[in-house]
Amino acid sequence: MAAREQIIFQPYTRGKRGAIAAAPAIACRTQGEAQRRADKAMEAGRFIGAHIVRVVNDEAAGDYGEPEVLGLVGVVPEAN
Repeated sequence: MAAREQIIFQPYTRGKRGAIAAAPAIACRTQGEAQRRADKAMEAGRFIGAHIVRVVNDEAAGDYGEPEVLGLVGVVPEAN
């Protein structure tokens, strides 16, 4: 099986004591779709922020690539 690209919309909410908490991630077909979802969710006030991430995985070979942040909106956790 060849490597497969995944685009992920990762939204965030306010958790306990005001901490940033990840909501369930949503797989998208394209970066544009992920950006539209992020924009709509932010306009509706459902989330405080979101990452749009690209990951390339080859599950058959056990190769899992590093996430590449394609975009972000609002308040998101700091990268380590």
